[in-house]
Amino acid sequence: MDTDEGQQKRFYAVRTTIGQEKNAATMIYSRLGKMDLGIQSILVTPELRGYIVIEADDATEIEKVLPGISHIRGIVEGNMEIGEIEKFLEPVSAVAKVNLGDIVEFTSGPFKGSRARVTKVDEAKEEITVVLFEATVPIPVTVSGSDIRVVVKED
Repeated sequence: MDTDEGQQKRFYAVRTTIGQEKNAATMIYSRLGKMDLGIQSILVTPELRGYIVIEADDATEIEKVLPGISHIRGIVEGNMEIGEIEKFLEPVSAVAKVNLGDIVEFTSGPFKGSRARVTKVDEAKEEITVVLFEATVPIPVTVSGSDIRVVVKED
């Protein structure tokens, strides 16, 4: 990725308070509107807990925007290669790691906190079909893959 001047863009990891990555990125973004800095993008991803990635001309541009922003713990020394962050730029299927027989727990919806066994996985629709453990009669329920988390993997 080259700029108009032909200068190579760099990616820098910024340490944040775990769980506050999105808030820190939002504050940085809002501050960027008031400053003319060489910062092109901010990446927040659940896989990088406690870190955000900022694309900038150099680290000094980032240092100018960070003072006084809550939850920022500092810039990690050195820059990152695009290859190190490419895997975070592609969407990951919510059901890719769910297998038949896995035990899952609902993270949202009317069954929140309930556990169930997976009986079918539909990757095209991003849905899984489960049978609730607490149900008197075993009725299959189809839910979005984003509403569950795997508790026990079937061997």
